[in-house]
Amino acid sequence: MIALLRTRRWISFTIVVVVVIVSFGFLSRWQWARAQDKKVDRITLAQSVGATPESVDAALAQGMTSGLQWHRVTAQGQWLPETQVLVRRRPLNSTNGFWVMTAFRAVTGTDLWINRGWIPAQSSATSQVQAPAPDQGVVDITGYLREFENEPVQQGLPQGQVSSVSAQALPALATSYPAYVQLATPTQAGLIALPTPEVNEGQNISYAVQWLLFAFVSVGGWFFFLRREAREDGNQPDDVRRP
Repeated sequence: MIALLRTRRWISFTIVVVVVIVSFGFLSRWQWARAQDKKVDRITLAQSVGATPESVDAALAQGMTSGLQWHRVTAQGQWLPETQVLVRRRPLNSTNGFWVMTAFRAVTGTDLWINRGWIPAQSSATSQVQAPAPDQGVVDITGYLREFENEPVQQGLPQGQVSSVSAQALPALATSYPAYVQLATPTQAGLIALPTPEVNEGQNISYAVQWLLFAFVSVGGWFFFLRREAREDGNQPDDVRRP
């Protein structure tokens, strides 16, 4: 068997197997690192969503950062129903629909965009969809901070509809916070609450284990073919053995 490993063919084959095993090891390690990152994201998300809400002003005192994404906040003020728009192509549970965005004037005088919830789309993409009107008077809201999207503005849309939740696509406001809020619970009947994201590292852990199994299979296959060929060569005359 040792003599067989010294042949050019088996040296080449062994090098290929080693490269494959090392590659599988790197892929397994990468998937494991991804799983650990997702675990941190899952814990951070759970802490943000489940935390006691603080005022929007306190949360955004230093501006919007990625660490404030899904931070739970509260605000008091009045709805600005004339600003309401629908954000197109926002599916929920495999059903196409709209996000209902309405500006909210906080008691501090600063305007805040609010994602009030989801409504289903009609059969026609160009049909006008009516969303429930917000409450009148001073109200309290609770929700999660979200970063504005950064997408190009789509032209030619039906009146009252926009293509993204971006500062460029939404109607201009006199003053505005550098983020918007997704309501934790819709304030009107007919609106469906948007879920918080689900972060699960289980799939990445499964992939990490699979790559390790592939590496063990490669080692086992290499040893199996080596033993089989050594056995076959042992049963052949010296002059017909493979180089």
